[in-house]
Amino acid sequence: MKIKSAKMTYEEALALPHAIHKKPLRQYFVFRLILLMASLWDLWRTRFTYRLIGIEKLGRNEPCLILMNHSSFIDLKVAARLLCTRPFHIICTLDGFVGKPRLMRMIGCIPTRKFMTDVTLVRDMVYATKTLKSSILMFPEASYSFDGTQTPLPDSLGKCLKILKVPVVMIRTEGAFARDPLYNNLQLRKVRVSAEVEYLLSPEEIEEKSPQELNDILKEKFTFDYFRWQQENKVRIKEPFRADGLNRMLYKCPHCLIEGKMLGQGTTLSCQHCGETYELTEYGYLKLMDEKNRTPIESLRPRPEESAELKPETLQIPQTAARSFTHIPDWYRWERECVREEILSDTYRMEMPVSIYMLVNTKKICQVGEGTLTHSKDGFHLTGCDGKLDYHQEPLASYSLYSDFFWYEIGDMISIGTEQVQYYCFPQGCGDIVAKARLATEELYKIVKNDALPF
Repeated sequence: MKIKSAKMTYEEALALPHAIHKKPLRQYFVFRLILLMASLWDLWRTRFTYRLIGIEKLGRNEPCLILMNHSSFIDLKVAARLLCTRPFHIICTLDGFVGKPRLMRMIGCIPTRKFMTDVTLVRDMVYATKTLKSSILMFPEASYSFDGTQTPLPDSLGKCLKILKVPVVMIRTEGAFARDPLYNNLQLRKVRVSAEVEYLLSPEEIEEKSPQELNDILKEKFTFDYFRWQQENKVRIKEPFRADGLNRMLYKCPHCLIEGKMLGQGTTLSCQHCGETYELTEYGYLKLMDEKNRTPIESLRPRPEESAELKPETLQIPQTAARSFTHIPDWYRWERECVREEILSDTYRMEMPVSIYMLVNTKKICQVGEGTLTHSKDGFHLTGCDGKLDYHQEPLASYSLYSDFFWYEIGDMISIGTEQVQYYCFPQGCGDIVAKARLATEELYKIVKNDALPF
């Protein structure tokens, strides 16, 4: 899927009229039918099945809030099948409206900006449930999972449930992540997909519980590990490209501690600095390969002139003890620990050249030039466009980061900004840093919020 874009100057982009808020439109059956018909082919290919738990408690025409985990693009097709009998509105990121705002509104989409406080969104949700008598489909994680485990939920979710005062239903998919993990360049695997639809909370239960108690319930329900699911259910993925792009997520070698020199290709993940190589097995395990099966280290090591820039002390990488991993989420969790260590030791800093796009309204996304994005304990700092752009974002501005792999087939992306303007930054020639930026944003938010910075 691509997005409508145009090159223009920074001044021209700023001069564009801003998106005007409009109330949600009533969703008619014909548009639910269109969504369903567009979804049937992929659902048939994945032999989609589902099971219902307690759904008899939900009235046939009773609006509800449907919370769904976010694994891959097929999530929306699963929802289209499961919700086709009732009107529903979909909470959708604003960039999804670019080039097709009228169509998206008629389908039932409500725009928002990821990881930003959005009071207008809550009002739209109340309007949809109370006035339009429509259910709301929300992906509270807001972004796809990188490693097949849960991503943070907003602390405001419990308060939102208290405001809406409607039943809460959860849809959890199985197989969706294994079929199309975000790191794998949109290459589909032959995996069956299923879903579980559970009646989670009644209005009475929501009324009697505090927002924090509701948050705790939701966090427990949104706890999963899809690589573990694959292993325990013996789901075999035979595709020869299953490790393509794995370096986007597993960017740091646990043996030599160098970042940005991992290469996921075919069925293996290897470090181009020290030569350590893992195989991603058909059942989702990582297997450290024997010396005789590895690519010769000499062909992977950098040229002498590159060696200086690869020293751990130059890259300010914490000297955590080397180890090997058999489980991808464990490796990703270790990377998170390393990032947190860097922040607490005041050595965390990333500075990267980026290509800059801007989103001002839903007509198109504007390619405005080049710049530099810096991330440190002070948050994000974006400069560029011949000195005209200078944007700061504090660590407490967001609990997570809108970052993506191969975003709209343009490239790996980091997005920051305000309710008026969003900046989409595409790192240029500086390795795999998008996942690290998300980890650092989440850890920095927690540290600063708890006033735990030691300096």
